Amino acid sequence: MITYFHDAQSAHDPQFFLSSGAARPCPEKPTRIAALLSGVNRLGLPLQTPADHGMTPIQAIHPQRYLSFLTTIHDRWTRIPGASGEVIPNIHPANRSDGYPKSAVGQAGYHMADTSCPIGPATWTSAYWSAQAAIAAAENLLAGARASYALCRPPGHHCFTELAGGFCYLNNTAIAAQMLTMHGRKVAILDIDLHHGNGTQGIFYDRPDVLTVSLHAHPERFYPFFWGYPSERGAAAGEGANLNLALERGSGDLPFQRALGQALQAISLWGADTLVLALGLDAFVGDPFAGLAVTTPGFAEIGRQIRALGLPTLIVQEGGYLCPELGDNLAAVLNAFL
Repeated sequence: MITYFHDAQSAHDPQFFLSSGAARPCPEKPTRIAALLSGVNRLGLPLQTPADHGMTPIQAIHPQRYLSFLTTIHDRWTRIPGASGEVIPNIHPANRSDGYPKSAVGQAGYHMADTSCPIGPATWTSAYWSAQAAIAAAENLLAGARASYALCRPPGHHCFTELAGGFCYLNNTAIAAQMLTMHGRKVAILDIDLHHGNGTQGIFYDRPDVLTVSLHAHPERFYPFFWGYPSERGAAAGEGANLNLALERGSGDLPFQRALGQALQAISLWGADTLVLALGLDAFVGDPFAGLAVTTPGFAEIGRQIRALGLPTLIVQEGGYLCPELGDNLAAVLNAFL
């Protein structure tokens, strides 16, 4: 199993985000990469730099207006007298059908859901190569691999088609799933991050061709708050192609594995021939976000259960934040696919 990663993914270095109104150090730091690579190296997995597949696979998910915003906003922001060093919104529209401003401040509010996705001078470069890692891993699967791993950083599953949020700027999972779908695969996305994959759900919500399943801490008291409820089943042609399995705060291995069993049954019944696993490791009991209580042996069992589906699997890294066991938890999951 090849791991795809580009050194440019380290360049994005957000300095802070707002949590409960207070400025705090951003936990989505470049140092996550070394911790994740320690797990990859422990298993002896080959590491490959992704080729540059250009913008076409990214444009299959994200419209040009949003991509233009991402590529230009930091330069435009720095021309505002007294502006902060990173782009952070201070106003949002009531909904995205309201008017579209020309102002950099207004566009930041339009395209950024919250204050936890600051845009610095290197954000676009890192997000671009994070997406390229997912694209290369999808290409590897199409070439016949049974499993491949994209070490995507920054992550992507909170990003909608043209709305950044929650440390995410391009939706790597959705980009990879769309690429596989366009090559004739029947794709299911399984998101096992601590936080609901709201952007991924939103992208595919009215589509019948991709099944989206998410296990996460219940959003009634946890980020992203407004999405991830069990009543959300899809809309229009996509009704029934979305499944949310929301867990109570503090749930450990057994509740998580029971929910995973439901998820895997739904994927089997749907008839997927390819799985995209949005792998968050922040459900760990020692993760700084402290929402769920999965253990390292629990992650090993999660990997075994998913591998037992027998589907070609593209593993896309989502959350999982700095703690001593981060690399151990990644290795525990990936080992099941070797």
